[in-house]
Amino acid sequence: MNENDEKIKKLIAKVEEMKKSGTVDLSMEEDLSIAIMNLISLEEHFFFTAEKTKKDEYFDLLAETREIRKSLLKRMMDVNEGETWCISKHLLAASMRLMEVGTKFNGEGKKEDAKDMFDKAYHVYSMFWALRLKLVDLGNVKKINDDQINVHDTEGTKKPWAVEDIVAKLVNCCDE
Repeated sequence: MNENDEKIKKLIAKVEEMKKSGTVDLSMEEDLSIAIMNLISLEEHFFFTAEKTKKDEYFDLLAETREIRKSLLKRMMDVNEGETWCISKHLLAASMRLMEVGTKFNGEGKKEDAKDMFDKAYHVYSMFWALRLKLVDLGNVKKINDDQINVHDTEGTKKPWAVEDIVAKLVNCCDE
């Protein structure tokens, strides 16, 4: 077994232990993450509606919505280092917007463009989960080429599981 296979095996064991110990209910948290995405979208809509209508009461609704979103995000991101709070918010917001663009492309019959947006949305959403579950250590992240597994991969070999693959195995909203 190579080093990457061993890391993935340990990672899966860690998450399975979290699920068994009850420290995380992934199906509930997946629902919560989608709710947070929608609250972020509501904040944006209240902002644009206030500006377009020149009615400041929409800013009040934005502020209320923001407070709810903050309290829910705090349930998911209890310990933050650096800017992980803000990163998580933007990952969820970007994922939601990419899904919406994909849905619009799909409605226009642009299936390839829709699939591309949906794939990107899921990748960004998976990044949120990797951050949320502390599956990645961002402390020593270094830029590598797209075909590299890690900084030690000088030949650009075939990649093992992507973050999406791991999340797909661990987060299942139908598993109640």
